[in-house]
Amino acid sequence: MSIFEFKIELNQQHKQLVWDYWHHTAWKNPADIEKHLLRYQTQDANWFGFLPLNQLSSLTAQVDEFWLPLYESFSDLQRQTHIFLGGSSSGKADGSPDNRYWVGGTGLFKGVFQQDWQISDLRIPANQQPIQIRWAEFCRFEEARIVETYLMLDLVDFFEQIGHPILPPCRGVPEIYPVPITQDGVIRDKQEQAVTEASLQLIRDFLFEGLNLYDQDNLKSMGVADFFHQDVKWYGPGGIGGCLSLKAFEDNHQKPWLIAFPDRKVCDLDSLFAEGNYVASSGWKGVIAKHTGPYLGHPSSDKDICFNGIDFWRSESGKYVENWVFVDMIHLFGQMGIDLLNRLNFEGGH
Repeated sequence: MSIFEFKIELNQQHKQLVWDYWHHTAWKNPADIEKHLLRYQTQDANWFGFLPLNQLSSLTAQVDEFWLPLYESFSDLQRQTHIFLGGSSSGKADGSPDNRYWVGGTGLFKGVFQQDWQISDLRIPANQQPIQIRWAEFCRFEEARIVETYLMLDLVDFFEQIGHPILPPCRGVPEIYPVPITQDGVIRDKQEQAVTEASLQLIRDFLFEGLNLYDQDNLKSMGVADFFHQDVKWYGPGGIGGCLSLKAFEDNHQKPWLIAFPDRKVCDLDSLFAEGNYVASSGWKGVIAKHTGPYLGHPSSDKDICFNGIDFWRSESGKYVENWVFVDMIHLFGQMGIDLLNRLNFEGGH
């Protein structure tokens, strides 16, 4: 029996809608942006983002507080899409049906930072330099309309680019967020359902039966080597960096992470879906933990933590060979009692 219900033609319809939505020329004209959103989203669509925006509850708020400031600040802004897929979600930890339809993608926004960028009450001074911003966006559909969006920008990486780092130098490789090695991450065509189902089962085994088995002592208790290739490429967020082998992943990310958050647990995710050899996941509060050890130079806060994150995986022969990762580090550190935005040393910073 299939672990999810799936209508392939409906998925194709949703993907085409999102592709048109993301890459339409309407984004070039600020006056057209709200009309453009109305063509694809419901009037009361929910939008979940990154700090300091967090959540926007109307299309007007999306335009005024996010999209318009972004496109006005960066001239010739281009959305490059490196990974693109759709599917029916199976994000419940207990395996109960979800079956919501999603389309997700990731890549880079590229442009010249020409005008100051206002994000909530934070004003970031322009530096007149070319910039690339890592993005990931997930859209949930009902009746051919987007009813919910999760969107993440890697602000920690962005602040590093403009010379205002808010975290210590990362342990991994900085500023690495490439297209898939196989250059097949944009999935516009139908995929074999058997391959898709195998990919979804593999990620469920990894997240809910592997990572959640950590005994808070031995990394091998999770069996990560059963899921990650020895030469896995793990493209982590700003503040952590990339890890270009399983050993580098364990040394530079996994060990420090589990020292700080040893009881972390993967819970119900907002989305978890596959298409072909690719998998995508979004989870605002999808992982929980208690902060009981030092992390990136900060001592334990002994506070309960939840993680807002997004992941994309590519597998070959039953093992993950690439993983693109977003964590809202500003949100994470805020729960630890640390406002990273207070570290910005320009006028208009917190």
